Amino acid sequence: MPTMSEKILARASGRQTVEAGDIIIANIDIAMTHDLTGPLSVESFEKIGAETVWDSSKIVIPFDHQVPADSIDSANNHILMREFVKKHNIKHFYDVNAGVCHQILPEKGHVLPGEVIVGADSHTCTHGALGAFATGIGSTDMAMVFAEGNLWFKVPETNRFNITGDLKENVYAKDVILHIICKMGADGSTYKACEFAGETVSDMSVSDRMVLCNMAIEMGGKTGLVEPDDKTVEYVEKRSSKPYKVFKTDLDSPSLNIIDIDVSDLEPQIACPHNVDNVRPVSEVDREIDQVFLGSCTNGRLSDLRDAAKILKGNKIANSTRMLVIPASKEVYLKALDEGLLKIFVEAGALVSAPCCGPCLGGHTGIIGPGEVSLSTSNRNFKGRQGSSDGEVYLSSAAVAAASAIEGRIVAPE
Repeated sequence: MPTMSEKILARASGRQTVEAGDIIIANIDIAMTHDLTGPLSVESFEKIGAETVWDSSKIVIPFDHQVPADSIDSANNHILMREFVKKHNIKHFYDVNAGVCHQILPEKGHVLPGEVIVGADSHTCTHGALGAFATGIGSTDMAMVFAEGNLWFKVPETNRFNITGDLKENVYAKDVILHIICKMGADGSTYKACEFAGETVSDMSVSDRMVLCNMAIEMGGKTGLVEPDDKTVEYVEKRSSKPYKVFKTDLDSPSLNIIDIDVSDLEPQIACPHNVDNVRPVSEVDREIDQVFLGSCTNGRLSDLRDAAKILKGNKIANSTRMLVIPASKEVYLKALDEGLLKIFVEAGALVSAPCCGPCLGGHTGIIGPGEVSLSTSNRNFKGRQGSSDGEVYLSSAAVAAASAIEGRIVAPE
């Protein structure tokens, strides 16, 4: 009667079964760190006296947070990480032109159902959309993974969100997950696996499922997961020829809590400053905005760019507002270029940037100043998250972001 997470962690720890609350040592299938968290991992790896990594083919290192380097410090971090890659013959290194880590890993076939994925980044839970147990860890923990290839876990209980109902026009996966986070609160799933299931999820694309899993951490989740189906298999087998195993949850599991969510009447949602669970319908929010950011590991995929371009085509961004568009990866960028989406953005008045995290972390391209208001398709709106601590960040879908850019204030895409 195990859950999906229990089955995956049992396999990874070499046990027949594990139960929620068990402390286990699990073998890691893929370990990821990037240019911002990587240097501390490397320094810790060297401090413990490790001479070689456990498996150079299972480590993935993308540069995405401060790319291209925007300071001497970030340039030094890049140098340190490139030297580590060369010294240990890391097979999967993606330099400054590749894109955001949580888009690159699934795109490049590094994520398979049934695997255990760890990343020195809290939104590593994104990869559970492909049926993996994926979670963020600290940089020093990553150093031990680099050295030993395993890590201890407490097996989590599971909140399974059974999502039903047809989404209305202009309502998207981002609205669904913001609604769930509002319902649960920022700590409503602390250290629990968050499964997303039901007819609504079955109808979603893999990209939309990534949106749900990406933000599981915003309600305290240890990971986010979607049970693999035909869409998962098609996505994975286009990108990898490696074998994998599909696990699904037994609905009679004693550690399973099923939460029913009906989204039939859901309207576009928005998270207001300064907490992700401070969510209201867009119709109840009236706020002028200085900047719109379309991108990030949450909503920088091709489908998001299409949704925004459909609204922006033939329109102009308000004179009082600037819009920054950052595709999540080079693959997304090239497809958007081929489809003419980037031309639509530029003609509307947006600035299109190379694939990276952009203003999401508040440390690079497009940060906001004191008193400024940002509407963002990213995943966090904490005080100071995108620049000045005296600024405000609202979170929305790509469609709401595009419509609001035209109006210069937060509006629904109608």
